[in-house]
Amino acid sequence: MSDLFTASERDTVHRVIKARRDIRHFSSRPVPEEAMHRILEAAHHAPSVGFMQPWNFIMVTSRDIRRQIKDSFERTNRQQLAQLTEKERKELYRSLKLEGIMEAPVNVAVTCDRRRDAPFVLGRGPMPETDLYSTCLAIQNMWLAARVEGIGIGWVSILDKPFVEKLLQLPEGVELVAYLCVGYPERFGDKPMLEELGWKKRLALGDLVFENAWGQRLSSFQTTEED
Repeated sequence: MSDLFTASERDTVHRVIKARRDIRHFSSRPVPEEAMHRILEAAHHAPSVGFMQPWNFIMVTSRDIRRQIKDSFERTNRQQLAQLTEKERKELYRSLKLEGIMEAPVNVAVTCDRRRDAPFVLGRGPMPETDLYSTCLAIQNMWLAARVEGIGIGWVSILDKPFVEKLLQLPEGVELVAYLCVGYPERFGDKPMLEELGWKKRLALGDLVFENAWGQRLSSFQTTEED
């Protein structure tokens, strides 16, 4: 494997990262099996603490299980909506499509097996959550690999997690990290959905980079995105 990448390859990586979107609207076009294998292979090549590789991928093909997960979303979504008091914000939230559980051709539950390689995982002891972080890196790999296939992924986080874990028969010590809807999107937006619809703007990078201590701006990042 070459250690060198061309400028064009570098630019492609950055293009893919910036073109990734959280997808909620899916076409009915099926995802080819070979494409799904490539996406999962990319996930399996994510870095992990102590080379633990704590992830598993449950392909949810049962329409009945999907329906129960959709019901869980709807219950939890109503609870989330009830927490908003500002009328305009509440109306915007109500208008958002926040899942594609039944429409997406593929549903994948990504789990973290926190028992794997126990009792000693190199590097995990001082920060036990790093197995969860490692699983999130696998999910990001999936998202980027899907994007280059023209396939979209939507992460459904508005769920009753214990209910879904029980429904999927996860053993003790295995935790649900993400429930993903996968398929060809109706469109890839120019911006993330929540930015397009006015929920929030992207923060300026210069406001987020510090030097040596919290709150100390790094001089080379003094300019804002508007500049």
